[in-house]
Amino acid sequence: MKPAQRLPLSVFLVFSVTLSAHGGNILVWYTEGSHWINLKPVLDTLIDRGHHVTVLVPSSSMFMNTSEPSRFRYEPFNVSISREVMEKSMEEFLHFSIYEMDHMSYWEIYNKFQAMVHINLQNNLKCLDGVVKSETMMKRLREGNYDLLLSDPLYPGSDLLAEMLDLPLVFSLRFSLANNWERHCGQIPAPPSFVPIAMSKMTDKMNFFERVLNFFLYALQDIVIENTLWKDLDAYYSEVKGTPTSACKVMSNTDIWLMRTYWDFDFPRPFLPNFKFVGGIHCRPAKPLPEDMEEFAQSSGDAGIVVFTLGSMIKNITKEKSNMIASALAQIPQKVLWRYSGEKPDTLGANTRLFDWMPQNDLLGHPKTRAFITHGGTNGIYEAIYHGVPMVGIPMFGDQPENLVHMMAKGVATTVDFTTMTTEGLRDAINDVINNKSYKENAMRLSKIHHDRPLSARDEAVFWIEFTMRNKGAKHLRVHSHDLTWYQYHSLDVLAFLLTIILLLAALFTKTCCFCLRRCCGRKGPTKKTKKMKKKAE
Repeated sequence: MKPAQRLPLSVFLVFSVTLSAHGGNILVWYTEGSHWINLKPVLDTLIDRGHHVTVLVPSSSMFMNTSEPSRFRYEPFNVSISREVMEKSMEEFLHFSIYEMDHMSYWEIYNKFQAMVHINLQNNLKCLDGVVKSETMMKRLREGNYDLLLSDPLYPGSDLLAEMLDLPLVFSLRFSLANNWERHCGQIPAPPSFVPIAMSKMTDKMNFFERVLNFFLYALQDIVIENTLWKDLDAYYSEVKGTPTSACKVMSNTDIWLMRTYWDFDFPRPFLPNFKFVGGIHCRPAKPLPEDMEEFAQSSGDAGIVVFTLGSMIKNITKEKSNMIASALAQIPQKVLWRYSGEKPDTLGANTRLFDWMPQNDLLGHPKTRAFITHGGTNGIYEAIYHGVPMVGIPMFGDQPENLVHMMAKGVATTVDFTTMTTEGLRDAINDVINNKSYKENAMRLSKIHHDRPLSARDEAVFWIEFTMRNKGAKHLRVHSHDLTWYQYHSLDVLAFLLTIILLLAALFTKTCCFCLRRCCGRKGPTKKTKKMKKKAE
């Protein structure tokens, strides 16, 4: 090797060793499904920057595979609940969301949902037992000398563990139901006049009746969440700590909230210094497609291709639905790549090819892609925004209808209802999105907004994680409202004081006026009655 070549290599090696020597030791709380998919690129970037990453994995995990090759270390722990029970719980939730909700009354939906939330929470608390109630596990974690805990709070307990290990805590969160955690535990402002409650399918432009509904939904859902979540979590946290504990108060100690949304996706709203909006942290430039997919895409000519997936959670749909969808796809001029692992539909057209798995991001970034048919998951929507691809939404469950309402409000998507859609309806929706230029123009505008920022979403997320480690927390970004009572936060004590002063002044003014009137009237001389009394006396 020539001396001129040795110098850059030496500098690179020294730089790499320096990074590793100064790298942090990061503990990661377990998560599942798309949440895990979203978190992995951040962990890879942290490792690239010289940090050591350890991921906690329960024995019941459905998606986290500890046997797969990985750059980070897994820390498995045993739990008293099986993977089969967790999978059954997930299947019941999906079946309820997709097939049952539309045929139930609001009261039936509420009762069913409340029961499912309770069961899911109890299952998650059994997973939490495997860490915080295991002396062996806690001893191992204390000996790990970690610098920070990174967590998606969808799976409860990470805030409790962070407190027990005395670690700074960083959350990675899309949103909580009714934004309850962000509002009450994070103290982020949410005026109901223009911040629609999560899952309401409303935009920030609400008419009077929508604002009334939004106001009451906030109050109602807070009551529901208090009785279905916080009540049980408070009892659990109090049991573990041995003293009465508010789980929300523990969550409020979170140093940084990395919110997986941005203003290309969400509506503008107030935020706080320790809330960082990093939507699209998993997005990346497209890579070349596998040879067979590239050949199929190129065969589409000027018509281009359509990418179709209902996400990783939906493995199969009924034969009737699959035939109806396949028939609609067969009637469009584009070639279609459909991620589908069920029985091959009888009506499948020559222009449609089925795949058990597809490189979704790479397909959305392909120059031949004209539209994305999606269930409305946040990860897929952000990849479409990143690459400027308009969408046809078929929302299935969870936050998907809400996500697609945002995309429709921004003019980049149209939707069809999964339970009532027809072949003609789906076909027309696809043709409209592809042929109406406004969808593509709006998609490119959102893509420009997404890319036009000081740091990429992933780099910003990594920066704030490293910032928290460097400063051993970020409590200086935490607003004082955490330490105020509810009446202090809303200045009710100040209003009561001012009202008291006003009433006192009003009373004083009234008394003064009455006194002055009496004095003035008394100076006018004797009254007729007084004169008569004087005459009688004479």
